[in-house]
Amino acid sequence: MAQRSWRRTGLKLPAPAALGVLLALALLALTHLPPPPDQYPHPLPALSPPSSQWEVAAPLSGAQAHSERLPITTTHLMWDQPPGRSRRRWRRVAGEMPPWFSDDDLQKMQLLARGQVISKTRVPAHGQVLRVRLQAVGHTEVDASPASPQGDCWDGHCGLIKRPRDIYEVLAFHLDRVLGLNRSLPAVARRFTSHLLPYSYTDGSLRPIVWWAPDLQHLEDANNDQNSCALGWLQYQEMLQPRGPTPAAGDAPCSSIPHDEWSRLALFDFLLQVHDRLDRYCCGFQPDPSEPCVEERLHEKCRNPAELVLVHILVRRSAPSRLVFIDNAGRPQHPEEKLNFRLLQGIDRFPVGAVATLQSGKLQSLLLESLRVDQELWESQAGAEGLRPLLQTIDRRARILLRYIQEHNLTVFGDLPH
Repeated sequence: MAQRSWRRTGLKLPAPAALGVLLALALLALTHLPPPPDQYPHPLPALSPPSSQWEVAAPLSGAQAHSERLPITTTHLMWDQPPGRSRRRWRRVAGEMPPWFSDDDLQKMQLLARGQVISKTRVPAHGQVLRVRLQAVGHTEVDASPASPQGDCWDGHCGLIKRPRDIYEVLAFHLDRVLGLNRSLPAVARRFTSHLLPYSYTDGSLRPIVWWAPDLQHLEDANNDQNSCALGWLQYQEMLQPRGPTPAAGDAPCSSIPHDEWSRLALFDFLLQVHDRLDRYCCGFQPDPSEPCVEERLHEKCRNPAELVLVHILVRRSAPSRLVFIDNAGRPQHPEEKLNFRLLQGIDRFPVGAVATLQSGKLQSLLLESLRVDQELWESQAGAEGLRPLLQTIDRRARILLRYIQEHNLTVFGDLPH
């Protein structure tokens, strides 16, 4: 039978010598097989994890990149665990998040980056800003009530979608956390697709979305509702004096803000060249004619310091002694020869932790490590190569600030636990 089956296939039976050779090769192969796992003298070494989740694979593009991105999460956010990934793997990746992000930061970043838009409302006097209510991924309850200004966001599930040109507000958030200031509200970059939003918000452009703090303290004055307290420039400079009077005797929110809060704000604003808070009139540099402070004829008031006021001085009801930094996009292209040193006027000391980070020479690398977490921003800027010029600008301003501190014999103060 065996011979007949070989003949049907047109093959010849192998010669005895050939069979012997094949048998010898088979035995040789068997002797080189690895022993069963229980016969190893030592356990197999564990694979070394990559230094960060960004080195796991080469950058992806298109739909594949979108489907393979690791969401921002911690072990407290297991409800958004992607299918097919083990819980152990998820926690190991979560442990690689930069240490300057708190669990609360990561939860809010997750909500902003992946939450479903379920309602929207316009923000009065801010035509290009939408406040949206977000539903966390994995939640089945849908609350589609309109996002009215009367208090629908008290549960902390809302965010402000801002203009594409405000995208650097995301960088500002990361700078704030890297320096250990912890005064900015969480912000991420995102492309929106919700049918609830106007087309200009869903055309594929990248926009920042900033967490909406539900308990910001606002003045009841409709013309000055972007402040927790009314503070003029002369009054501000007086309260910065070492033995100056307490600010605004009858103004509880302002009097609760300690001296060191202004130091944090001044350092932050100088690095980003944010003028809107401490110098909205552009008195500290010669503005171009196209600057809003010139077009709105604010710059003319620099001749009378008594008319100058501070803007966006905000605190939260839950923490009235801590400033909240909002509208932090700053001026990444502001020329170095026009840096606004007026932002530092009256400040005689700075937070030691932030100064140490600036002195370390690692500011750029720390910011890159932080910005990698926001994959939408990272990819839109072509990664490290695209972001490096901007980070070099921030780094040069940091070195100028350090020189300023040295030349003016300024001191540092210890950061209190948060």
